[in-house]
Amino acid sequence: MITLSHYLILSALLFSIGLVGVYRRKNLLMLLFSTEILLNAVNVGFAAISKFYGDLTGQMFAFFIVAVAASEVAVGLGLMIVWYKRRGTLDIDSMQSMHG
Repeated sequence: MITLSHYLILSALLFSIGLVGVYRRKNLLMLLFSTEILLNAVNVGFAAISKFYGDLTGQMFAFFIVAVAASEVAVGLGLMIVWYKRRGTLDIDSMQSMHG
């Protein structure tokens, strides 16, 4: 039987993986993917707690997070395509230098 604690452990593991990805990655695309893992980990937690308490509030928050994440990906990928066409790389260290 899968209980609430199983879902919360899964959510914590996914969140940890995403957090390590955010701290360790130098590529902007991988940073965006790690952020998506973080958001989905939160969604798993919200949905599990919502199911446990029989309330739809957590699921509504999860749906809202999915909508925000989709818009984040759309804008982020657009900006990354423009950046890659101009610089030829998505390395974060190259973004710290200003070219005027």
